[in-house]
Amino acid sequence: MEKKKVAVSKVCHGHSRPVVDLFYSPVTPDGYFLISASKDSNPMLRNGDTGDWIGTFEGHKGAVWSSCLDTNALRAASGSADFSAKIWDALTGNELHSFEHKHIVRACAFSEDTHMLLTGGVEKILRIYDMNRPDAAPRELDKTPGSVRTVAWLHSDQSILSSCSDMGGVRLWDVRSGKIVQTLETKAPVTSAEVSQDGRFITTADGSSVKFWDANQ
Repeated sequence: MEKKKVAVSKVCHGHSRPVVDLFYSPVTPDGYFLISASKDSNPMLRNGDTGDWIGTFEGHKGAVWSSCLDTNALRAASGSADFSAKIWDALTGNELHSFEHKHIVRACAFSEDTHMLLTGGVEKILRIYDMNRPDAAPRELDKTPGSVRTVAWLHSDQSILSSCSDMGGVRLWDVRSGKIVQTLETKAPVTSAEVSQDGRFITTADGSSVKFWDANQ
């Protein structure tokens, strides 16, 4: 009688407080990578296949609510309760830039072309930072209707999606005009919103529901 195969999970130790966000990089020539955000204020980088620890980004003074890697997994970004978003060298772990905000930063995302960083949080403002001119003032989009929970890029960096922690729906923004052009309605606040690697689908989680949306409609 053939034995039933049982999947064995991999446990990645390291954080001392709850993990609140996970992000996998696209596949690169060196493999793919996982970065985790935690309330212990120290984002961690791991091998995406094995889960092996690679390094810890040290410098935040508050809980880190969001973390991500750019397309090539050469830079990392993090958003924190210390009112800052930071850019890190993913190879050395060194802090490259710190962008100060006026309140908690809950979400951050690199554009597909890696030239821009998008942030959002309790201020109800979406900001776009130019990675080629990090000392320049960010571009601010129209004010969001609520505190920002998630952000992502889509349509080859021509559009942005965001959700709020205090109301339902996912809002699609036109980057050029800086205005909301469509709202995907949900009953509960969206706690997670992801765009598929090929850009065709949006996956959201609200309440006890997971929804799949056509990103091109």
